[in-house]
Amino acid sequence: MSEKNQKETPQPGAVPVIELKHIEKHFGELHVLKDISLSVKKGEVVVIIGPSGSGKSTFCRTINRLETIDSGEIFIDGVAMPQEGKELAKLRSQVGMVFQSFNLFAHKNILDNVTIGPVDVLHKPKKEAQKEAMELLKRVGVDNQAAKVPAQLSGGQQQRVAIARALAMHPKAILFDEPTSALDPEMIGEVLSVMTELAAEGMTMVIVTHEMNFARRVADRVLFMDNGSIVEENTPEEFFASPKTQRARDFLETVRKHGTNE
Repeated sequence: MSEKNQKETPQPGAVPVIELKHIEKHFGELHVLKDISLSVKKGEVVVIIGPSGSGKSTFCRTINRLETIDSGEIFIDGVAMPQEGKELAKLRSQVGMVFQSFNLFAHKNILDNVTIGPVDVLHKPKKEAQKEAMELLKRVGVDNQAAKVPAQLSGGQQQRVAIARALAMHPKAILFDEPTSALDPEMIGEVLSVMTELAAEGMTMVIVTHEMNFARRVADRVLFMDNGSIVEENTPEEFFASPKTQRARDFLETVRKHGTNE
């Protein structure tokens, strides 16, 4: 049985954890997101793939308003995300984010990187936050690195710390923006392994990735983007076996031809 089939089935009629309605986004003259809508249920894993420059990362970053939008609506657990202020910070704290380049605090040790959010944002007592942080670091296999600073860790270890940091906030969902693209090939597997476990445990996730085998294995739904639009949306089984659009067929053929995950 695949990882994605071990989870509880999302309840019909439940309020989506993430919902985007008719998102539009320009960078100057460039129309980067065109009428994007998405609904993600609790426990669902949605993987976004597509060629470089198709708008995938911008799409991911708009979900918690790290990118501003020109128009449209964003809801987290049924609550509309404002454009700024305390309510935005509160809702944003409920959606974890794992970046391509780790974004750890270089001057803080690994333990402090994981505890800063729970202490400063959730107002957890420091000892309680540290205890939970060590449990999370152990869960992702880097608890023995807790006293080191990020520069002393490999890229794969830093990304696993970033995942632990996101989990420490008890998020309703986690966004992953190409989490393995900055890693050496031997480090990719260790990060994908942690993400696969999270999927099996029912974490709600939206993942932008070039890792096609991972997408096929873990996704509940695959979204294929091109030129700022969602061109195709399907189960991984259907999408990879028989894509409906010529653009998706061409993309997958290029992937297969090069014999890589890209």
